[in-house]
Amino acid sequence: MRTLTRYFILLFLGPVFWLQSKRVRREMQVLPEAHGPRLGESGSGPVITVLIAGDSGAAGVGVISQDVGLCGQLARQLGVHRTVRWQLMAVSGLDSPGLLKLFLDAPKTKFDVVILSVGVNDATSLRSPEQWLQWQHRLAELVQDRFEPELLIHSAMPPMRGFTALPQPLRWFMGRWTTEMNQRLEQWLPAGGNRVMLTPFEGDIRPCLASDGFHPGEHGYAVWANAFSRTILANS
Repeated sequence: MRTLTRYFILLFLGPVFWLQSKRVRREMQVLPEAHGPRLGESGSGPVITVLIAGDSGAAGVGVISQDVGLCGQLARQLGVHRTVRWQLMAVSGLDSPGLLKLFLDAPKTKFDVVILSVGVNDATSLRSPEQWLQWQHRLAELVQDRFEPELLIHSAMPPMRGFTALPQPLRWFMGRWTTEMNQRLEQWLPAGGNRVMLTPFEGDIRPCLASDGFHPGEHGYAVWANAFSRTILANS
């Protein structure tokens, strides 16, 4: 979706999207962040240190406990092969500028792997794919400076075209918007570097959603964690 097309659609359907988004915010079930520790150690074998950072998905919104959220399930899956020392830095509602500030306030710490999960709130605030790409580069530079990872994984934007909490045509539009965000990032990632983009969700996403139709549920986090685990093990 080219920039001109994107804003042409906004010009004519903007009032519809605005009304639909207001209704979604008013009616969508509000789920809390998952309870539980935000750092720990588990597993056996060679030690690997992992930082998971981002928004509500990273924070485990959609499940009750971090144990069945992204960080818990990833630590458990990696722990079959490695001793995993993990940490979670995530806040529900965070966008890319907010994550940058979170990193600036964090102490410098060495991690082998850093996972970034951010972008849905950028998309819902209509930050353009071009602007979002610039923020991902700024985040990557800061991550490299503060955490020195051997592997930086950008989690691709989820396919919002499948978010059942969103009515049509808003769902269709956000799906196209986030698809373009992924395409921009994939095209600009340096070949052969230590940054990769991982697309954990493809096809019908509905079985992966929580009760709010917007965040991952336990099965969704399991799928997500499995994709990260395989990528980390393949690159370490």
